[in-house]
Amino acid sequence: MPRKPKTTKQTISSQINKVEFLAEPALNSALGAWLDWLRHERRAADNTVVSYVHDTEGFLQFLSGHLGFTPGTKDLERLKPADFRAFLASEGNSGKSKTTIARKMSTLRTLFRYFERGDILSNAAIGAVRTPRVPKSIPKALSVEEALEMVECADVFATEPWVGKRDRALLMLLYGCGLRIGEALSLNVGDFPVEGDTMIVTGKGNKQRVVPILPAVAKSVAKYVKSSPFPMKPTSPLFLGVRGGRLSSGVAQATVRNLRGFLGLPDTATPHALRHSFATHLLSGGGDLRTIQELLGHASLSTTQRYTDVDEARLQAVYNRTHPRARRQK
Repeated sequence: MPRKPKTTKQTISSQINKVEFLAEPALNSALGAWLDWLRHERRAADNTVVSYVHDTEGFLQFLSGHLGFTPGTKDLERLKPADFRAFLASEGNSGKSKTTIARKMSTLRTLFRYFERGDILSNAAIGAVRTPRVPKSIPKALSVEEALEMVECADVFATEPWVGKRDRALLMLLYGCGLRIGEALSLNVGDFPVEGDTMIVTGKGNKQRVVPILPAVAKSVAKYVKSSPFPMKPTSPLFLGVRGGRLSSGVAQATVRNLRGFLGLPDTATPHALRHSFATHLLSGGGDLRTIQELLGHASLSTTQRYTDVDEARLQAVYNRTHPRARRQK
């Protein structure tokens, strides 16, 4: 069976450049300019742009069937609230979740705002359509003991000693510094300081932030780098696969899946759960929301405030389990 080609930033970019929407030429051109704006002006991540492309393709495909012809700019301008609601109903009937539908509407609002600012077309009807209410989700954090156990056992399935050191260093970064898996895997050797207790991390939208490095994290990364069988130049990827290329997120995800099965942890124990655990445990230890917001690289404080719900849930669980009044009320 032929091996599936790897998806790289270069191939994603080329896919975006070649995209052709189901739309009249003038609208297709305007959509291409929108994608360029997202990538070069707004500096949206390639994966975010790909998501926007898929959402827009689905909407235009729906419109072609809904209207009975390939849509153009004038057709988008004449859309009524009922047309947008028909799209939402179609998505719901096809089994899409409220979260997915809300994301698609967010994409369309971004698109129509761009069109209006560029004097391409204007349609206020989309503003009259209510987005489905998305259930408020609480980040699934691990307990301190579970997070530490996952980090300590990271090398259980390693085929070589250096791979075990790599996996432990990666999980240490996720839990000890609150990095996203993509942020950690995109680091080069030169991004991680040999000396010093902070580093600069590039997050979503190419926004950079300063992240403190715990001594235990620095020690773990140093051990891994020293053990690597491949040259670790400043421009080399920090986390390497067994063939010397940049470690893929798929391999890292598989490592965590195997590890949580070995430790008996729930399916919510993912690489991102370690980032959630970092924030939750900081908050439990007395960290303030603004500082945690900066450490995580959240653009909005409301995103960080979700962790107060996690902490409240933990406190409620402790109360129910230990407080005499709670036990008497059972």
